[in-house]
Amino acid sequence: MDHNEKWLQWAVKLQSIAQAGLFYGKDEFDKERYEQIRNIAAEMISYKSEISEDKVKDLFCSETGYQTPKIDTRAAIFENGKILLVKEKDGRWSLPGGWADVDISATENVIKEVREEAGLTVTADMVIAVQDREKHNRPVYAYKVCKIFYLCSVTGGTFEANIETTESQYFGISELPELAEEKNNREQIEMCFEAYHSENWKTMFD
Repeated sequence: MDHNEKWLQWAVKLQSIAQAGLFYGKDEFDKERYEQIRNIAAEMISYKSEISEDKVKDLFCSETGYQTPKIDTRAAIFENGKILLVKEKDGRWSLPGGWADVDISATENVIKEVREEAGLTVTADMVIAVQDREKHNRPVYAYKVCKIFYLCSVTGGTFEANIETTESQYFGISELPELAEEKNNREQIEMCFEAYHSENWKTMFD
């Protein structure tokens, strides 16, 4: 772990303590101190990441209660031995997916994301992996993320350009385009290929 990530780890821990204290604390003076700790944590993130303090607070300090990871769902869809990727506005490619909505399950979310980003209706057939994002993707975020990869099957639909993606295409493992590494890297795409070809895949975790 480099020094920048160590700073981030300290800031995240301070934020977690402050958030729990603000939610569970009863004494108003203690709550004021927890608020100060949370602000210091946000300042640390802003200073090390060069992201504005207001933006950091929006991403980092807007939740209440005990701090838990965010959920990111990703779909692995295959056709003729190739995997489906969608092209994002910046020209890089990713597995269809995104943040889980609070009012639906993770499985329902990955189905919804595929419909929105790739125009396809799918079934979620198997969980390939449940991963702690910071153990696999860079850069490390100021909040924890749990990534869930699903093997999905297409039941209908066609791609239409939308506000998030401009194109969809199937790729072989030897012809992968530039990936949105913060969302999915080659190691994760290879894992999806392995799951697709396996007769007895066991869900990977961590």
